[in-house]
Amino acid sequence: MSHHPNIISPPGTTTADRTVGELVAERPGRSRVFQDFKIDFCCQGGRTLREACERRGVALESILEQLEAEQHRNKVPDFNPAELPPAALADYIVEKHHTFLRQELPRLHMMAERVAQVHGGHTPSLVTLFEVFKGMEDELISHMAKEEQVLFPAIKALDEGIPFFGPLDGPIACMMHEHEDAGSALAEMRALSHDYSPPIEACNTYRALFAGLQDLEEDLHRHIHLENSILFPAAQQLASAAG
Repeated sequence: MSHHPNIISPPGTTTADRTVGELVAERPGRSRVFQDFKIDFCCQGGRTLREACERRGVALESILEQLEAEQHRNKVPDFNPAELPPAALADYIVEKHHTFLRQELPRLHMMAERVAQVHGGHTPSLVTLFEVFKGMEDELISHMAKEEQVLFPAIKALDEGIPFFGPLDGPIACMMHEHEDAGSALAEMRALSHDYSPPIEACNTYRALFAGLQDLEEDLHRHIHLENSILFPAAQQLASAAG
């Protein structure tokens, strides 16, 4: 994977006139925006944002707006989702956390596979990292489908006073076991990546991968907490009251 050293622009340089590689190196989460617009931030990272937009035929203003939005993406929400009633919380989890996973998993898969192929020869842990990620990805996709098609509709029915026939303990225990598997995979990836710390010579794809995995870990921890500690106990209370 050939890449150019990141150029550090003089202080006061506008975002449009800074290089794409420099922008990602400063904040790896920006890689999402560039990937959405198919702007190469690795091999062609020496181009300014203005040049990259001209080459791709993309409006510079659109990219700048998306970069500004990305800056605030991980800010703490204005409300506490744990205070939502069960039906609304189930919807929130799907809209917020399941949507995040469906957007991020393919992006991270592509980067993890690429980094493993290019750098895995001299850093075998990157090959293992990709294998662990792929296993977790497959399980999470199946996990979300089971929640959306079976468990969450049952919880919403109970919360809305609609009779539901069937125990919830088994499906909830299954989901919690799969949460434990995801947690183990996250811990293994953190260890393999030395706490998501790329080596000093790492290219931007390598850096963006580690930053993205760290974001994934943070989001999954919040996601699993809302289910294990809030939604599932509330659902079991509803089921007991209905029974």
